[in-house]
Amino acid sequence: MSLAARLLPFLFLALFPVSGSLADEDPVFVIGFADGRIQPPVLEVPAGRRFKLELHNNGASPVEFESIELRKEKVLGPGVRSFIVIRRLDPGEYRFFDDFHPLTPPAILVAREPANQ
Repeated sequence: MSLAARLLPFLFLALFPVSGSLADEDPVFVIGFADGRIQPPVLEVPAGRRFKLELHNNGASPVEFESIELRKEKVLGPGVRSFIVIRRLDPGEYRFFDDFHPLTPPAILVAREPANQ
């Protein structure tokens, strides 16, 4: 067996580690959109740490997650799911809305410190 063939498994492991990445350990929160409705209207998330927002468009029309305070936006077609990773938030409230349904009231992310701190 050649040296290259013997080193191939080690190269593969170096490029594609078996253990999960930090992103796999981030808490995940789901926000649902459906033709002018956002669920939940208030969502509590951890302050000071990374987390993932899964965005689900369960409606029949396109939606746009938009937050000026978070500096994030994402368009989703009908039936589409996507996600946004938030690096870390200071404690507080962050509004977001569906820019394609302007009559829908904004929803709020509430970033809180863990209770044991």
